Amino acid sequence: MDRQSLATFVSPFKCRPWMANSGAAAPSGGGKGLKGIVAGGITGGIEICITYPTEYVKTQLQLDEKGANKRYNGIADCVKKTVQQRGFFGLYRGLSVLLYGSIPKSAARFGAFEYLRGHAVDSKGQLSTSGKLLCGLGAGVCEAILAVTPMETIKVKFINDQRSANPKFKGFAHGVGCIVKSEGISGVYKGLTATILKQGSNQAIRFFVLESLKDLYKGDDHNKPVPKLLVGAFGAVAGAASVFGNTPLDVVKTRMQGLEAAKYKNTADCALQIMRNEGLGAFYKGTVPRLGRVCLDVAITFMIYDSFMDLFNKVWK
Repeated sequence: MDRQSLATFVSPFKCRPWMANSGAAAPSGGGKGLKGIVAGGITGGIEICITYPTEYVKTQLQLDEKGANKRYNGIADCVKKTVQQRGFFGLYRGLSVLLYGSIPKSAARFGAFEYLRGHAVDSKGQLSTSGKLLCGLGAGVCEAILAVTPMETIKVKFINDQRSANPKFKGFAHGVGCIVKSEGISGVYKGLTATILKQGSNQAIRFFVLESLKDLYKGDDHNKPVPKLLVGAFGAVAGAASVFGNTPLDVVKTRMQGLEAAKYKNTADCALQIMRNEGLGAFYKGTVPRLGRVCLDVAITFMIYDSFMDLFNKVWK
């Protein structure tokens, strides 16, 4: 190529900063995405074993309706009655469902976020405000479709089943078999729309808040490491923001996935019936136990995930 040609040559990678920076034939999000899947899966398994009892109480309170069918008078009453009737490990009813689901859920979430982030960062490796929101939204939608909807539907049905005088589900495999036999495969995809809305908004809020707080701490030094305890604190703030932002969607999703979901025509009808029969306050049922669980959950999750990603970035090139 002569000098004149070199002077007028425009790199085909100019509009693709990830290729110009790394020299790779594909976005850097691909490798990061795989690391995110593995680190996310490990993180999900550890986190759910720590936080499950608060998830159990939250779901019980959200399923509790006003009137003659009301069973609990708050968090303490729910815990007390559950332990009296089922023993301490009654608070872990349905754990196997979430354990089986949390690994792929967390893997899908972080894998999708890292992959999308790899495509969205600027030449300095930074995400814009809209990029943070959109990458988080994409991660939430991905996990909702691939893992959260079937996992949450089965979990809610298991917990709902325990509320009956004679529970019919004898274990994970038996319970799933009963659900599929009576409702078909679609039986484990109840509330898909509500779950996509919930998870999409959840992760958009969480990743946006977390990434924004990290950027604020780093200032102009984008390579400045963020201490893990501080990551946990940022995660707790992000978790709290997501709870206040989308608990109404979580309540609707839970009702749509319960054993009495058939009485609702769709997600909108479920929301209208809750508003008509129970009032606006019903959309914030279980907020306190959810707040406790989510803040702890998100703090632990991001601390563990960041630790594994730091390790993988050192040993996995």
